[in-house]
This record gives sequence, structure tokens and C-alpha cells, in this order.
Amino acid sequence: MAKKILIKNEKDVKKEEVIKQRRMAVRKEMKEEEKPEILNKDVEEIESYPITEPYAKIRITYDHKTHAYLYEVIEKKISEEQKKILDFIKKILSKTIEYETFGENIAERKKQLSDNVDEIIRSRGIRIDEKSRGIIKYYLCRDFVGFGKIDIIMNDEMVEDVSCDGSNVPIYVVHRAYESIKTNLLFETDDEIDSFVIALAQRSGKQISVADPMVDGTLPEGSRLQATLAKEVTTRGSSFTIRRFRANPLTPPDLIRYNTMSADMMAYLWLAVEFGESIITSGGTACGKTSTMNAIMLFIPPQAKIVSIEDTREINIPHENWIAGLTRSGFGGKTGPGSGEIDMFELVKAALRQRPQYVIVGEVRGQEAFSLFQAMATGHTAYSTMHADSVRSIINRLENPPINLPRVLLSALNIVVLQSQVMLGDRMVRRINKIVELVGLDPDTNDLITNTVYEWHPSGDKFEYLGHSVMFEKIMSKKNMTINEMNEEFKRRTEVVNWMVKKNVRNHQEVAKIVSQYYTDSEETMKKVRAEAHA
Repeated sequence: MAKKILIKNEKDVKKEEVIKQRRMAVRKEMKEEEKPEILNKDVEEIESYPITEPYAKIRITYDHKTHAYLYEVIEKKISEEQKKILDFIKKILSKTIEYETFGENIAERKKQLSDNVDEIIRSRGIRIDEKSRGIIKYYLCRDFVGFGKIDIIMNDEMVEDVSCDGSNVPIYVVHRAYESIKTNLLFETDDEIDSFVIALAQRSGKQISVADPMVDGTLPEGSRLQATLAKEVTTRGSSFTIRRFRANPLTPPDLIRYNTMSADMMAYLWLAVEFGESIITSGGTACGKTSTMNAIMLFIPPQAKIVSIEDTREINIPHENWIAGLTRSGFGGKTGPGSGEIDMFELVKAALRQRPQYVIVGEVRGQEAFSLFQAMATGHTAYSTMHADSVRSIINRLENPPINLPRVLLSALNIVVLQSQVMLGDRMVRRINKIVELVGLDPDTNDLITNTVYEWHPSGDKFEYLGHSVMFEKIMSKKNMTINEMNEEFKRRTEVVNWMVKKNVRNHQEVAKIVSQYYTDSEETMKKVRAEAHA
């Protein structure tokens, strides 16, 4: 069959030429937006991902010579002409923007800033194309609403910590996949980092000065800030560490996916929370204590009254009947307790007058422990974290200064969850080493009697149930259950947890909703879980 010959008219030719030109323009734009070329043959790109599309992305590279990863922030380049317009608009905004009436959240602030920029461009008759307008708005939002130079890092969900140790020192991050890793960002001068640290302190509602050069605070979105100013206490200059706050914190299914603990360990803790067992999660720095505690708090019944007490806001739960207490330093700097300081001891005392069913203390380390353990002894359910790597270390810390708890009060604590950060192969992981029950005091020796329920074995990265739980016996007695009924209830909860993992449930609100449904109608919930599990 003969091929059909198409005769192109002038209109078709012009149309094709326009399409060709558009394609060339797109290719040119794509080329301009390409990531900077890696010139070092020893350096390999591991991965890249967008943060603020299409203006900023992250690239992770690995240097095979130095065996080091690098976290690169790559932002859209700004031309000289765009830079002039950006600086001009910045000067106007600095004089005209009213911070008192600035939007309450990031989205509102960005919208307000964008409207102000459009008005300035219109009223000043600035000629600018849409692409340049977008780039200028990106940099203005980054500097006025965001965190300036580190804004992209602060918007990366994979980053847990951000730290800067002084001027001309690379900023480091703790990345969920690559641990501690150097970035391509730094503050070039002392003045630049001094100004940035002062701005961070102000943003957290604190003051920092040469007279009072250290600050601990909470940034508006919840991240924890520790900063020092100039060379008063840190000889390399101003420094800061930001512990990122997760808007959607780790949930029980997340901890199982990461193999921090097993599904039946999570079911055990679910029962512990529901039946009012007081728990302390203990371990070293950055081992995930607070994340674990926050995850198991999702098992608190939805109608229960909760009071939490923290130095810096880290607990994030979806319950409505929740009073979130936060300590406050004294007015006028670090003066005496009579100048308006409200510490954890005062907040714990106040919490016990608020008739809570659950009391959560961010970390036990001072005299507030006495009130907390008294609350446990009088029937309140309490949760907290501690820096200690064993039950013996916990007891030593609690019984010695500055806490000085009498041993009889220690028996009010029911469960200790021991967590650690360990090297497994070539990567750092977080694991629950043991779950230990505190059974009571030996009347003859006055020693605490303990029972280890679960234990982690590093050789096979497996968790083992050691065959006996005092908590199960207490629940059976309280609910008049047989051993078979107890085992069935435990099995059901393990099924629900595994189902959430299988369904890839990630949001803490969704987890809390499933838990609430189980408390309301466990039979209906199990029908749904088993039907979907076998589908």
C-alpha cells in the first residue's frame, strides 16, 4: 500500500516552527536548572530530592577518597538584574512590613509577603517576567519568613538536627539516612552568625547578649534551640543547635518498620498504657527516647485527661483533653526563682491539682522527680525519659543527688524501656534493648525485684519474649480474665499493630483514630482488620 503523502501548508510549517522553538526554550531552561556538575571523579551522587520546587533541592554525594558524605543545598541561581530588584524590594519591606500584624502561620505569612511584593512591583512600575518574579519571591520568603541561609535544611523532613559551631565552619546536619553529615553551607563572618543567633533567640521569645550569652528555647514551629553568642563561652564564636520538631511525629507503625521494636512489644506497651502502668524510657543522648515515648502516648484513651510538662516542646499528641505545660525562665535573665521563673517542679505540683489521669514529664533530672513519683504512688499514671543505660543506672540516678528519692518510692514505677543507638553493620540504628518490669521491693534485702519481659539480640537483630509478664497477671486479676483470654487480647492488639504497618499508616492522627475505634468497638475493628488482612 502506497504511503500517504502529507502536503504541509504555510500555517502548518509556522506551527511546527513555533513548537520547535518552544522545545528549544524548554531544553535551555532545563539545562540552566541542572544541578552543578560534579567535577571530582572520586565524588558520586547518591541521591537528590526537591524541597521547594522548582527553586531548591538537596543532593547527597559520597567522596570515595575521603569516605565522607556531603549534604548539598542547591538553590536556583539569581541573576545580577534579579539581585538588584530583590535588594530594592527588601529595603522597602524592611521599612513597611508590620510584624505585629504578620500572619499567624507560615502559609499566611508567605501569602501576605507575596501580596506585598506584587503591590511593590505594581506601584513602582518594575518590569519583570513571571520566572524572575517567582525567584525573587522565593528568596524573600526564605529570608523574611523562613530561616534564611538554613531554610532549606529546616524544611527537609529527613533532617533531625542542625548545628553550627562558629563562623567559617561548615554547618552539620543529622540526616535520618546518613547520620551526621557535613553541608555545603557556612556563615562566613562573625557578624553574620552573631546576627543570625540573635534573630533565632528572638524568634524563640528569648533574649541573648554578651551578659547572658546562652539560651535554650523553642522556635515557633516547635523545634528546640540551644545557642551561644560570640566568644564568651564558645571560643570559635557564636554557635547554635536546632533539634527539629516533627509536625507528624513517629508513630507505633513507624517504630516497627524501623525495627526499633517488634509488633508484640508494641502490643505489650499498648496494654501497659491502657491499664495505667507508669513507664520511664531510658537511654543515651539521641537514642530516640522522646520519639518512642511520644509514639506509645498515642495509645492513651482519647477521653483521658493528660498533663505534660517540658522544658522545650517535644511531645506532640492528637488528644483534645491535654494541658501542655512548658517551663519559663525568670524575667530579666538568669536571676533567682522569685523573679518569675516557673520550673518543672512547680509545673508538676500544679499538674497534680488538675486531676490528670496521665502525667507526662519530658525528662526527669531534678527535684520534680519527687513529686512525679509521689503521683505514681497515689495512683496517677506517669511517663518520662531519663539519661541512663540500665535499670541499675536509673536507680542510682534517682537515689542520689540532686534527686534523692527514697527507695520505697521507686517501687511505684512499673516498667522501664531501655533504648540505645547502636552500630549494626555499617549503619547506626535505634533499638529497644530491654523492657523490664519493676515488681516491688524484696522485704529482706530492700532490693528492687525486676522481671525482664523482652530482650534484643544484636547477633540476629531479633527481639525475644522471655516467657513471663507480671503486668499480664495484674490485668488478668483486674479484669477477671483467664490465661487464654489474656493471650487472645494480646494477639488481637498485635494483629491491629501489624495491620497498621501493612496498610502503611503514617499519620499520628490516623493511628489515634484506629486506637480510638478499637477502644469503642473492638469486635468491629477486628472484623475490619481481619477482612482486609485476608483480602
